[in-house]
Amino acid sequence: MAAALLWFRRDLRLGDNPALRAALARCEHVFPVYIHAPEEEAPWEPGGASRWWLHHSLDALDRRLGEAGSRLIIRLGPSLPALRQLITDTGAIHVYWNRRYEPAVMRRDSHIKLALRAEGLVCESGNAALLFEPWAVKTGQGQPYKVFTPFWKACQTRLPAFVPEAGPDALPPLPNDLASVPLSALKLLPRIGWDEGFYRAWNAGEIAAQQRLQEFLAIIDDYATQRDRPDLPHTSRLSPHLHFGEISPRQIVHAVQIHLAHDASAGGIKGAEAYLRELGWREFGHHLLYHFPNTPEAPLNPRFADFPWRTDYGEVLHAWQRGRTGYPIVDAGMRELWHTGWMHNRVRMIAASLLTKNLRIPWQEGARWFWDTLVDADLANNTLGWQWVAGCGADAAPYFRIFNPRRQGERFDPQGSYVRRWAPELASLPDRYLQQPWDAPVSLLVDGGIKLGDGYPYPIVNFQTSRAEALAAYELIK
Repeated sequence: MAAALLWFRRDLRLGDNPALRAALARCEHVFPVYIHAPEEEAPWEPGGASRWWLHHSLDALDRRLGEAGSRLIIRLGPSLPALRQLITDTGAIHVYWNRRYEPAVMRRDSHIKLALRAEGLVCESGNAALLFEPWAVKTGQGQPYKVFTPFWKACQTRLPAFVPEAGPDALPPLPNDLASVPLSALKLLPRIGWDEGFYRAWNAGEIAAQQRLQEFLAIIDDYATQRDRPDLPHTSRLSPHLHFGEISPRQIVHAVQIHLAHDASAGGIKGAEAYLRELGWREFGHHLLYHFPNTPEAPLNPRFADFPWRTDYGEVLHAWQRGRTGYPIVDAGMRELWHTGWMHNRVRMIAASLLTKNLRIPWQEGARWFWDTLVDADLANNTLGWQWVAGCGADAAPYFRIFNPRRQGERFDPQGSYVRRWAPELASLPDRYLQQPWDAPVSLLVDGGIKLGDGYPYPIVNFQTSRAEALAAYELIK
């Protein structure tokens, strides 16, 4: 009658869950637990938007467990004392969990595994978050990759036909007297209601993740050609579900393979290949974080440690955060982020380029803001994205690649529907001036009730001048 603790973390699902599968295979009693100990993730404790998602994801998991005849036991950290108390409360002699890859969490987990094994418990961890463990893919010389394309080619040669296991229909019941703190005790939801837009934009949980996957598969044929358009719904929006483990990359790959088996058209193949490549970037981010754990704070390219970043940027940074830069595509993105906890990837790159190149504000400031405001805030991928745009990371964009926000807006929001949605004060402008309202005739501005410098700001920086200054700064470390 062996008993096991199933320690949920960022694997908040029943389907394709290696730790759950192992626990059920070896033990008759399985106790699902979640331990809230955000301080153990310092300095990267979950931000406000992530906490919002976590609350609703845990609630959804508890309901899924209830449908299977079990429930989620919630305890407060620190984790090791909480696990020891749970072992005492349940009589468990096995502890199972799925691995996480943030440096602080890996150190904590290693300590816990050693401590519990020394006390005679069976402790095992599995891979529920990635296609490949970050240490499993190496160059021919046995070194980590720093360039994405050869990394992904190496992954593709090993990419099997994943057949993820479905979640169990029934789980062993739990004693009614086994104590659990209420979800509200974790205080994950904001006290001030800035999250109203989140409820309109998202549904958290395993069932919602599977529904979103099916919705995306219906449009995946257009993904390769339309994924850079923030005005169109042609991205997967699966990133928060992946981050919290409500769906696994194996499940996604398997579903895409099934889709291709029924749709082998040129568009279907290109769309699937383009999307799987994006999953590859996610894998690459975790590969880099594992091998270079200092990169959330320090540039991978050491030359950038001496880059002459701007120092007097407080008000400028605040304007960027609030979507008040005077560049409509950037402001639209920053407002979308604030109201929904998400931003289209193309717009993320444009906004990050403006911050790091034209405003010359350290990329770490942007990374911290995204960390607090994104529902899909993931340390590996947030770090990868910001260092890529800033030019200081692995396989980074050349520093001289500086996105022109006006041209980017004209190209990827050609009818201006994205800007008009998130910057409605500009909605009356014709397409010709929407991405550059400073060039609009005064009569158009007056007719539209637009007061530049008052209702909507002038550009916070001159693009051409700031571009030249950024390139000159780069020459100092080149």
